Amino acid sequence: MKKNKFLIFFLSFFFISFNSHSEIIVLSKCDHKEDGFLKNEYILNLNELIMTRNYVYDEKTYQKYKITDLSVKKKNSYVRNIYEEHGKILTLKHGYPQFYTQILFEKDKPEIFVKAVLNDVESLSKISTCKKIEKFDQES
Repeated sequence: MKKNKFLIFFLSFFFISFNSHSEIIVLSKCDHKEDGFLKNEYILNLNELIMTRNYVYDEKTYQKYKITDLSVKKKNSYVRNIYEEHGKILTLKHGYPQFYTQILFEKDKPEIFVKAVLNDVESLSKISTCKKIEKFDQES
């Protein structure tokens, strides 16, 4: 009976003290080199390795894209898988093996870049600067 009580105590202590930790970085109020936004934010969940981008076009940008693509929405959101490499956060490669693009973030920096690779030749272009960076540590 004492062994069972000890085992129950030990297991409950183990599960209570065992919690998962995740870091979430929110980059918000991001401008853009070419387009206007009412809202443009990136949420990086480093535990689940997911980036979520939420944005709302301003009227001028919305009309510019609506002319050529009827499926464009004024308010939109999309999710991409991410990974960390040498202190940088990258989305998974989008494109073909000879040519692909990725969104690149650096921890604690407000700039967002597009990395383009063509036949192993790499280029970086800054696409946005965010005015606000927030970090959240979630425990469950």
